[in-house]
Amino acid sequence: MPSAISLNTPIEDLHQFKIARLGQNLARKLAAAVTSHVNKKHLSEATIEDLLSYLPMRYEDRSHLATIKDLEAGMEATLELQVKHAGGYQVRNKKAAFSKSRLFIFEVSGVDLDNKSGRQVVVWWFVSGRHAYDIIQFYTKKLKRGARFITFGEWEWDKRRGTYSLHLHRPADELEMLASTDTEQIDDANPEQAEANIGDPALAAIHVGRRVPVYRKLGDFNSKRVREIMHALLANLDDKDIPETLPTELRQRARLIGRAQAVREIHFPPTDASMSDYESSRSRAHLRMIFEDFFWLTFAIGLKRGQRLKDSKDWKIRVDKPVKDAISSILPFKLTNAQRTATAQIFNDMKSTTPMNRLLQGDVGSGKTIVAVIAMMAAMENGYQTALMAPTEILAEQHSRNIKRLLAKTPYRVELLTGSLRAAEKRRLQAALKEGEIHACIGTQALIQEAISFSRLGLVVIDEQHRFGVMQRAELRARGINPDVLVMTATPIPRSLAMTVYGDLDVSIIDELPPGRTPVETMVVGEDQRQEVKRLISREVKAGRQVYVVYPLVDESEKMDLRDATRRYEYLRDTVFPKFSVGLLHGKMKAAEKDEVMQAFASSKTNILVTTTVIEVGVDVPNASVMIVEHAERFGLSQLHQLRGRVGRGAEKSFCVLLTTDQKTVVAQERLGIMAKTSNGFVIAEKDLELRGPGEILGTKQSGLPEFRIGNLVRDQSILEKARVAAEHYLTEKATSSQTQRMIQYLSDTNRYGLASVG
Repeated sequence: MPSAISLNTPIEDLHQFKIARLGQNLARKLAAAVTSHVNKKHLSEATIEDLLSYLPMRYEDRSHLATIKDLEAGMEATLELQVKHAGGYQVRNKKAAFSKSRLFIFEVSGVDLDNKSGRQVVVWWFVSGRHAYDIIQFYTKKLKRGARFITFGEWEWDKRRGTYSLHLHRPADELEMLASTDTEQIDDANPEQAEANIGDPALAAIHVGRRVPVYRKLGDFNSKRVREIMHALLANLDDKDIPETLPTELRQRARLIGRAQAVREIHFPPTDASMSDYESSRSRAHLRMIFEDFFWLTFAIGLKRGQRLKDSKDWKIRVDKPVKDAISSILPFKLTNAQRTATAQIFNDMKSTTPMNRLLQGDVGSGKTIVAVIAMMAAMENGYQTALMAPTEILAEQHSRNIKRLLAKTPYRVELLTGSLRAAEKRRLQAALKEGEIHACIGTQALIQEAISFSRLGLVVIDEQHRFGVMQRAELRARGINPDVLVMTATPIPRSLAMTVYGDLDVSIIDELPPGRTPVETMVVGEDQRQEVKRLISREVKAGRQVYVVYPLVDESEKMDLRDATRRYEYLRDTVFPKFSVGLLHGKMKAAEKDEVMQAFASSKTNILVTTTVIEVGVDVPNASVMIVEHAERFGLSQLHQLRGRVGRGAEKSFCVLLTTDQKTVVAQERLGIMAKTSNGFVIAEKDLELRGPGEILGTKQSGLPEFRIGNLVRDQSILEKARVAAEHYLTEKATSSQTQRMIQYLSDTNRYGLASVG
């Protein structure tokens, strides 16, 4: 057996240390649960450090022992009791012999230790399953008259018994009954139980009689079981086994406690800790761990940014008069000031010997695509190939059509490469790309398949970039000759998110809408106003304009009581608007079908398009003047803002109608009210971040957004800023110090942010 555990010990090896009753099978189950939680691939990769990073979701103060006379109905309290009687009986037909397939109750009646009140309480469990008889027999012997136990829960007045009772829930067919409830027997003859306690060595209990951490269920392990495992681990780890990661002078300057102390206290609060600080994540343990989370992220981002600036390409773009004249010849309109500023920044990057890595951020309809096309023209005028990757085939097809139209009179060949193309067509395009015959390739993830290679890929444009994973973006970039990279997003990003997700990119913002865009009137309406909505649709269609109707589901669902696009399309087409042309579009359709539907809508052959959020980004039909969103309370603010951006693209007044059910939550009402008040995407994004969190806005797993153990980008923005300033200090003023070199080595060894360099 290994001599001692450490933070690097694999969880699946814990059975070798005989900790917390973990056998080999349970250790593997625990490793599997942690592996899933921290997004690792193999069980052997999940370590004790990963497990200790599974932090409590809340805390309960069970340290103040109540007495029976203190109890009130519905009160949560911890009592230390002495057993008067313990036993079990069958719920039905009590006189019958024990049956292994029936339901029983096991109950313990207890009194206060001093028994001054003379009153009793009853604690009881349902017991069932194959081992019911064994369980009852075991605990009848274990909880003999006079035995002490501590229990916690919500006490109710039991009229039948004439006393207070506590019903403790537990899984059926489980021999370890006390292990699955918030009850613990005190064994005076077992000193190891007392010595194992982390917060107060004189207190024997782990689950009661103290400040108790409450965990979310981890795989098959409930909160109490996780608590026991954490307690046992910390009891077997010395402080030296939890090495410090932050420099001493940084901890002193930021007034942070040591890492080992923070790890212990964040799981098991000390007896003198403020519970309000723990509940608000402002205890000294929380503040230390939050700072550490943010510091290493911002340090890694700053380091990668510095590394990128040192990289060089052995080529650069010239943007002289002939190039500018060629670009001017394709422009369909005069650029806004914001577009011109962004273009100048992009040109400066492209002319540099350092590869461009720029984020082009702009609100819905601000004209990012034309700026991207200008950059592509500059690269092609210099003899380089370009690639534009979009998240959906609909958006890729639209980009392809628009760019082909813009470049129709140039010598440049534009092609579309998507997964739905026939194999022969794919092979033909792949060969042309490799030979350099295609100058601009527009596509989806098909662009990063193994068979794809470019002749001279000089510029990569990635649209709606947060929908691609880090590895996908890296794959596309790797296919060029250290190419310039321009990533675009129409999802306005709050500053705190930009600092973390896009910290190693330069940022250009287009905060000005092109002339001719009309404000969209947004209305929040309920079911009682549905007839008015139908009249609005009829009026706009009769006036020659078009309408989107968006639903959250494609097909009917048994689990959710929501209208779906397919059935409502049939209802609107056949019953409500039989005189109008109604189309259906959703993500499950084949590419050719989707293209046909969109072409019909774009050419005004279809009056009303019933759809899902597949049209959320990039779809441009200037004649559409009405956006109806059914079950609007089901959508996030940023998503609603994107949908609203599909209308208001022409000269006519446009409307966005957010239809809600009668069962609106307070949060949904607040969210929809914001949509009605403002069209500023950055204001909306800040509120969406506050209400839903970063993962919901960007899709954490898709975006490469770091999953913080404890830091919250909304709640902890001030700590994030302090951590960023501290990281910048080490990367600039102390860049050559041995301390900074040790920190860089630590990041390299842990490889926690190894993929953060692509944005």
